[in-house]
Amino acid sequence: MHAFRKAVEAGDLDAATELLADDVVFTSPVAFKPYPGKPVTAAILRAVFRVFGDFRYEREIDDSGGRDHALVFTATVGGRQIQGCDFLHLDEDGRIDEFTVMVRPLSAAQALAAAMAEEFPRIRQEAAAGLG
Repeated sequence: MHAFRKAVEAGDLDAATELLADDVVFTSPVAFKPYPGKPVTAAILRAVFRVFGDFRYEREIDDSGGRDHALVFTATVGGRQIQGCDFLHLDEDGRIDEFTVMVRPLSAAQALAAAMAEEFPRIRQEAAAGLG
């Protein structure tokens, strides 16, 4: 089991954040441009913890080289059931340098976009403070 999955399942956001590379790039399922850097990615992860209910990873898929991981999850957001996948790429030091999330169905993605839009002022504030 990947260390990020273990940290998330334990609700340990500090441990999950420690696994991020300083130059991580987060690609959101509901935003056009990727978010570069550990502070903003950590702030986004904290917001996701606030908006998702009943989150659980269902399975993990790893490449044979050990640097790419797909973590399939389910959760609820805004009363909608959401299914998604966290795609993680690890750098040479074993830190997450690429973090891409995809979700379905569209109605749940729209609920996620609305919930994250409400969180964005706090995300921006936390990222500016360099929390992560």
